[in-house]
Amino acid sequence: MPYINLKLVGKLSKEQKGKIAKEFSDTLLKVAGKPKESLYLVIDEVSGENWAQGEKFFG
Repeated sequence: MPYINLKLVGKLSKEQKGKIAKEFSDTLLKVAGKPKESLYLVIDEVSGENWAQGEKFFG
């Protein structure tokens, strides 16, 4: 059971999320032989005020 947790700054549309899920599941099938329905994908959309790299905050 593959599990992917994708975190990113900002919001995605429903269409973008669907395309991301398709690409991840296609890749896991092609590379690892994992059936598409075995993938669990969680997309965390994080506000820029809660995201930093070193001392630099984004958003």
